[in-house]
Amino acid sequence: MAGEGADGWPSVAVVVPARDEAEVLPLSLTSLLAQEYPGRAEIVLVDDGSTDGTGALARELAERHGGLPLTVTSPGEPPAGWTGKLWAVRHGIALARQRTAPDFLLLTDADIAHRPRSLRDLVAAARGNRLDMVSQMARLRVETGWERLIVPAFVYFFAQLYPFRWINRPGGRTAAAAGGCVLLRDGAAVAAGVPESIRQSVIDDVALARAVKRSGGRIWLGLAEQVDSVRPYPDLRELWRMVSRSAYAQLRHNPAVLAGTVLGLALIYLVPPVAAVGGAVAGAWPVAALGLAAWAVMAWHVPADAAVLRPAVVARAAAAVHGGALPADDGRLRGAALPRPGRGVEGPDLRPAGARGRTGGGSRRGRGRGGRRGRPHLRPGRQVSPQPYA
Repeated sequence: MAGEGADGWPSVAVVVPARDEAEVLPLSLTSLLAQEYPGRAEIVLVDDGSTDGTGALARELAERHGGLPLTVTSPGEPPAGWTGKLWAVRHGIALARQRTAPDFLLLTDADIAHRPRSLRDLVAAARGNRLDMVSQMARLRVETGWERLIVPAFVYFFAQLYPFRWINRPGGRTAAAAGGCVLLRDGAAVAAGVPESIRQSVIDDVALARAVKRSGGRIWLGLAEQVDSVRPYPDLRELWRMVSRSAYAQLRHNPAVLAGTVLGLALIYLVPPVAAVGGAVAGAWPVAALGLAAWAVMAWHVPADAAVLRPAVVARAAAAVHGGALPADDGRLRGAALPRPGRGVEGPDLRPAGARGRTGGGSRRGRGRGGRRGRPHLRPGRQVSPQPYA
């Protein structure tokens, strides 16, 4: 490996594009500076034309807290044909390659905070499972009423649109990533021609995953236990902007596709309970029986389709999809443990080699706690303190 240290850990460059992120940097950047990584790692924060002192605050935080080396740079205005974020990412990657020739790139957003072992575990997972890209969807805030109503449905919609098991299946065609946390082998980035090959992409994380998979790389996507979004969405306007920028873009900003998606969701999730209840009230027992059967199948498969979600999160997401919301137990959506190897479970175990093995009540035949074959074993997520990164 080009940048492998004497202790055998590969070198990593953490690239953080940031524009007007002074509000969240005290939580996110300090968590990166404090990474407990045994190899060589450095942070490149790309200040993309901020007007709130983002670059100056980043330097101040690095001087105050120490930790990993930090370089703050500015890419200038993007040329025609580039989105601003991808131009910043390109600038950061190019600078990192000039300085350290890293083996891995950690592409993370300025509003994402990482637990101290996050980088170490990501690299161990990629190396131990021969993955070219490991991406984790950060745990999102669900503190305000609007966040509790919208965020679970948004996460569930993403998991339905891009089933994680399909993404993690070697040789499968489905590809997606969560742009807030993407660990990428530098060699895979070169082979995929990124970010140049995706320079116009608005949903750059999905485009990145497709480029890597199309070039022969192995990718993995799941929910995080050690990665948190620290950006608040206090009102509906902010949440709607986030949804329209991401989820609606996935539907190509096409009202017809949106209408078809809503119709499909209604047929899947609303028609069965309506048929079951309406048929029973009207005495149409065949209709009621069919609706009840479809409702039971839906309830059986919801946890399987969102297998990396905790049961409480699945219930909350399902409630939001059906028009209600359950209160969050600790203010955040929490990921479950990454799946261990087992029959019927797609995707590798991303825990370090020393931490693998059976936990809880799973059987040797790859069954989960409930004994259902093909379901990943789930472990409850950690509690989140009010200010875990202060």
